[in-house]
Amino acid sequence: MSSPRKNSWSWRILGVGVASTALIGLAALPASAMTGDRVLRDCASGFGKCTFNGPYRHESEGPAIGKAYLGDYHQVSDTMWNCTTSPAKQTLTWSDTVGSTDSFDVSIKAGGKIAGVVEASVEAKYGHAWMTQHSDSASLEMTVKPGEVGWISRAQVMRELTGYWQTHYDNPQDGHYYWYLGPDTITSPAPNDTEGVKNSVVLKTRPMTGAEKKSCQVQNAGVFLSKKKVEQPQQRKAPHAPPQAVPGKDDAGATDERQRKRS
Repeated sequence: MSSPRKNSWSWRILGVGVASTALIGLAALPASAMTGDRVLRDCASGFGKCTFNGPYRHESEGPAIGKAYLGDYHQVSDTMWNCTTSPAKQTLTWSDTVGSTDSFDVSIKAGGKIAGVVEASVEAKYGHAWMTQHSDSASLEMTVKPGEVGWISRAQVMRELTGYWQTHYDNPQDGHYYWYLGPDTITSPAPNDTEGVKNSVVLKTRPMTGAEKKSCQVQNAGVFLSKKKVEQPQQRKAPHAPPQAVPGKDDAGATDERQRKRS
């Protein structure tokens, strides 16, 4: 089952400007100095104080969580080949690790700073954790008919999180304390039985192709396991590159910072 169709968003970055006369000239510099990639790098390094807000550009709102759904099935075990003339029964061990992806191709790894920003933003609004990676493993016995291949396939419960990256700098960068990047949609694994949707593990078999039957001769027409995956993963839409940073006209976000520096 493929993921629900995402809404069509207008991609943009909005900066919050500094109103001082000395910085007006800086704000007039070409926007190429501040890029979407730089905003994300500053979030990852900690140079910028980042939060993941949204789904609109308002600091008071948290990110929007979509409904849980069952992700794509994918092979999680070795492939069992039955080159004999009798059914073959064997126990297969499977393991699976599902991570997070997003529409800007941000590296969201469990335990990383970017993952921590996402988790903190969800915790602040919804009061529960956001899972950025999930691992599971087990063993199952399966029977494969003569001339067939068998494997174990699994699908993980998934959810989508949509919002804006907000970066707040201690000192203005290209004339602005705040930069906004988004909207960005993060797809992550969710706990089993989220909103009634459950993880699924199934046993799959199919007849060998002609070429595969010929390869059985190398294995002396026996039963064997191989690391070769026979279930092709579904092709996903390529992520978008973060767009060019463009300063916005809203200066309200810098008010508190300016007052603090004056005091």
